[in-house]
This record gives sequence, C-alpha cells and structure tokens, in this order.
Amino acid sequence: MNADVLVVGAGFAGLYAQHKLRELGLSVRGYEAGADVGGTWYWNRYPGARCDVESIDYSYSFSDELQKEWDWSERYATQPEILRYLNHVADRFDLRRDISFGTRVTSAVYDDDAQHWEVRADNGDVVTATYCVFATGSLSASRIPDIPGLSEFTGRWFHTARWPHEGVEFTGRRVGIIGTGSSGIQATPLIAEQAAHLYVFQRSANYSIPAGNHPHTDETRAAYKATYEQRRRASRESGGGSPHEAHPRRTLEVSEEERNAAYERRWELGGVLFSKTFPDQMATEEANAPARAFWERKIRALVTEPAVADLLVPTDPAIGTKRICTDSDYYPTFNRDDVTLVDIRSAPIEEITPTGLRTTGGEYELDDIVFATGFDAMTGALLGMDIRGRGGWSLRDAWAAGPRTYLGLMTAGFPNIFIVTGPGSPSVLANMVLAAEHHIDWIADCLVHLARTGNATIEADAQAQDAWVRRSNELAENTLFPKANSWYLGANVPGKPGVFMPFIGGFGTYRTICADVVAKGYEGFVLTPLAERRRTPA
Repeated sequence: MNADVLVVGAGFAGLYAQHKLRELGLSVRGYEAGADVGGTWYWNRYPGARCDVESIDYSYSFSDELQKEWDWSERYATQPEILRYLNHVADRFDLRRDISFGTRVTSAVYDDDAQHWEVRADNGDVVTATYCVFATGSLSASRIPDIPGLSEFTGRWFHTARWPHEGVEFTGRRVGIIGTGSSGIQATPLIAEQAAHLYVFQRSANYSIPAGNHPHTDETRAAYKATYEQRRRASRESGGGSPHEAHPRRTLEVSEEERNAAYERRWELGGVLFSKTFPDQMATEEANAPARAFWERKIRALVTEPAVADLLVPTDPAIGTKRICTDSDYYPTFNRDDVTLVDIRSAPIEEITPTGLRTTGGEYELDDIVFATGFDAMTGALLGMDIRGRGGWSLRDAWAAGPRTYLGLMTAGFPNIFIVTGPGSPSVLANMVLAAEHHIDWIADCLVHLARTGNATIEADAQAQDAWVRRSNELAENTLFPKANSWYLGANVPGKPGVFMPFIGGFGTYRTICADVVAKGYEGFVLTPLAERRRTPA
C-alpha cells in the first residue's frame, strides 16, 4: 500500500491534516486507534469532561463557513458536544474515507536508499509513505500507576482516559478516585452526586478555578460570530492562543486594589488564563505571590472545614506552574458528609486489596476505583511506537535524555517526519486547536516548497536543533515553571527525563519564528534532492 502522506491520529490535528493535505492533491492514508474520530475527545468520556478553553476559541478557524454554521451551546463545551462537533467536521469534509479506525501504528522505519518510510500497523497493514505526520496528541498515552494488588481487586476499576462508552453507574457504591489533576477535579463533583461515599485520594493539591460556565444565547452566538475574524487574529498574536490580553502593567507596579480587581476579572473569566493576569506573573515568586494569595482566599471561602481547606491548598508550587484546572463545584464538594479527602502524601498508598485500598494510615473499603492519573504527556504516544530514522537510528535513543526537536516540528536524523504540537513547540501552553492548525498549515506549505524545488526530503539540522533546545531551556529557566514537579517536565512518569518540554516563549512569538525560518529558505533545516543520502547524526 502506498501513500504520499501517512497521518497518525484522527483528533483535531489529524482531521485537519487529512483535509489540508488532500486539498494539495496528495494521497493521504490515516490510522487511528479509536473506533471513530475525536482523539482525546473520543477516549475521555469520564463524568464532567469539559474543555478548559472557551468553546468558541477551541474550534477550527480554517473554514469561515464552518465556524459560522456551528452553534456552541455553552461557554466551556463538554466532551459530548466537542465530539459531536468533530463528527460534524468529519462528515462535512468527508474525512473518514482514508482513515483506518481501531488500528494502531506499531512502527515506522526509514529506507535511506528509497527515501521513504515503511509503516506497519497492528492490523497487518504495511504502508510505504514519502512523508509521515504524527498527530498523536500531547495527552493521549494514559498511564496507570504501578500499585501492588490491582489484579486482585474484586470490584470495578476505570481510568478517566479510557472510560466505558456506555457510561458508569455509581449509585449506592463506595468509590475511590485516585488523582486530583484536571480529570479528577472535573469528575469528583459528579461522582459524588451518585456514590454512597466518595474517597478522594490526593497526593498533590492542585490549583483550580471555577469555570464560570454559562449557556450561549442567540445574542451571544451572533456577537461572537460577527467578530470571529478579529478574535482569531488576536488569538494568533497572543501568548496562549486566546484573545484575552494580560494587564498592561506589571504585578507590583499597581496598587493592591487594582491588582485584586484584575484578579477578580480573571476569576470571573474562569479557566487557565488566571496565570496570565499580569505579564510577569510567572517570572518571579514576588510577582506570583499576590495571585496565589488571592486564589487561596477564594478557596478557603468555599470550603467550610479549615483542616480540609489546608489539604486542598498547595504548599509548594507557584500558581500556574502546574496547569491550572477548570472546575464546576469541585471545592464545595468537600463540604459533603459523604465525601472524604485522603492525604496520600503523608500516608502513601501501600496496596490495593481485594476489597479496597490500604494506605500507611488506614484501609478503605471500596466497590469501585477510578484512576485519574493522567498521561505520559507529549512524548508517550510517539515513543510507544518503534520509529527508526536514518541508519536504523531509534527515536527512543535520540530522545533518551529528553525530547530534542527543532521548532517542535522535526528531529534530526528523521527526514520527512513531522510532529504536530510536539515538544519544543507551544503545544499544551497554547490553544491546541489553533496550534495544530498552524503546524498543519506550515507542513502543507513545506511540502509544496519541496515539490517546487525538486527536493525529496527535509529534516532538522543537528546544530539548529541543539540551538533550539538551548533556547527553549533558557526561556523556561527564566520562569517559575521548572520549579514545579509537573507533567510539563514528565515528573508524573517514573524514570522520565526531567526536561521542560513545551516552548514557553508564547504562541504569537513562535508563529513569527516559524515564518522567519521559511522566509530565510527554511533556515535550520536540511533539504536533500532525490537519491542523495545524508549521514545519521552522531
């Protein structure tokens, strides 16, 4: 089986890749592990699953007709609505016809002589492709912690990222949820409404901001559709891919009254953008401390028991160094008599028993266990495949000390493999839909350039890659982000190199850099004519 381009993944990025590359007249073959389109939003069906970017921004911008015809029902869309949207897009642009669903790519091996990739899938398919686009998602490789005894548990257990499609009924059952990241925080209030008793096992307290969600009316829909062009432009020029700008002055340059008014406006906006209230908020402890204090006052007002509030307020990282979560009634849930917060930092989990869970502080009888334990972020899905570049060089070896890319798009020694929203790009620090569109557009323009100039391959130059990695690291080191043990650094995965993976310089700045690279003749990339071979990087 032959294709010009092989696309792995059928979420937001993969679907747009199918559409954009097909428009160029290229033959495109796709593979998706899920039974249908959706990517993250196909798998994450847990109670309360909702996007933390406003729905009108977390949507495609490539088609004005599409954004005008689709009506979002509320400010922060739930998983079912996002999945309906992606199904609508797939139907509207006939994107399923070249995708094999329920199929995982297991390997991709480069043939130096033929200058193409041989890609194998778990259904037995072997595809020869000139280019590969890995749209595998930054948060797609779910992980279950290695806790002794799970196989002996006689109850039910679930992972939030692999939720049963038929849903789960918890009425009258004793439920334990392990993890208080985004999925745990979103699921907790809804599971609590059903369960006879809910135990929330928390190792690290997280920062979360109430979503401030509300339905869209005909008037609000008309208003945002009328201003979409300006909104999208502002989003592309911003740091995080949304149209909301930080306060024009630095944190300590304004009065306490003005500071608190700015924090209040961001609190009302809801979501992750609280960390960008002031332009220097993530740069120093001094600039971060007032935001953290404001947040703590808000949370302590929501939780009636001071001892419980003490556990829910983080004691170590600055606010925003771990991704701020977005919730609906998470903190008030702990005022219920049938909800117990269990601190497993001071009393770690020892084992799962046949009838529940044991920590060093006690034993808990459970009917169900929910793992809200997150992902091997940004690299897990890629390194889960056997990808081998020039001379059989393994991507796992190339990234053994942490991911190394140029612009987050390519890795030296792996020609014609493009990574969408990969490590070294703004990725999870930006609106992922706009970030994916930007990458796919860049890749499409690159393939046109290769064809026009008679070049067969493109790959990152090793020196340019080294310089980009240094630049990304230096930018991160000048912020508070690396001081937190977050999944941005892979801290949630034992043995994973502690490298800050996203590019932290801002989405608008990154887009300018990518455009400048192209304007300078794809500076930092090596383009190779047909049948001309290059050495494998050392």
